[in-house]
Amino acid sequence: MLNSLSPTIKNVLLDELVPGKHINLLFMPTIMTASGSVALDVVVDAKISKKGEYILIIEGAIPESEFAEVGEKTMESFVEELAKNASAIISLGTCSAFGGIPKGVPNPTKSKSVEEFLKLKNIKKPVINIPGCPPHPDWFTGTVANLLLFGVPQLDELSRPKLFYGKLIHENCERRPYFDKGKFAKKFSDEGCMYELGCKGPYTHADCPIRSWNSGVNWCVQNGSPCIGCCEPEFPDLESMYKKTKWSNEK
Repeated sequence: MLNSLSPTIKNVLLDELVPGKHINLLFMPTIMTASGSVALDVVVDAKISKKGEYILIIEGAIPESEFAEVGEKTMESFVEELAKNASAIISLGTCSAFGGIPKGVPNPTKSKSVEEFLKLKNIKKPVINIPGCPPHPDWFTGTVANLLLFGVPQLDELSRPKLFYGKLIHENCERRPYFDKGKFAKKFSDEGCMYELGCKGPYTHADCPIRSWNSGVNWCVQNGSPCIGCCEPEFPDLESMYKKTKWSNEK
């Protein structure tokens, strides 16, 4: 969010995100001046005074019991209280959406994704997953803008907005013609499709090739690195990020 280019973080916080509507960001430790109990009082007040009116945005997986605490409460109890009174919940980042690295084997903290946690607590609220490690700022601001204008956007089977996660990276990758011709890179400096160097683009859903990163300058494959599949629920346990493999046309 802090790296958002259009709108900038200043525009997000101070201006209308969409005509006639703006964000009232009540709690974000990174940018708020208050700390400690003073900051947490803002959350407690919102839970009561804005019941059913606020959007709860959660970053990070939810560890079991005292493996994570907010103030003097476990993260589990903190999230449970806030989720019950929220109008909708956004899981921002792969850890929040799917468990990510904290949930990776052997998962010593028994971390869960937000959706898994809410199901355990029987909390039924609209959940929007915005995975990515990290997620692109446009995916977040675009989702919030859609919420303000039209309500919950159209989601895929993993609760991701189809607007940003509707196609495979492989479909729009600039190295796709190499794949179609069967020309595969053998080392990172080679021309060719990087599938045999572990690229996860053929089964990762995101619009990175179109949107690019760092103000539209670059993205993983353009920079010579395989896609590591960070927007998928199997990340990071599916296989080594740079596992060498062979492409086969056999059915």
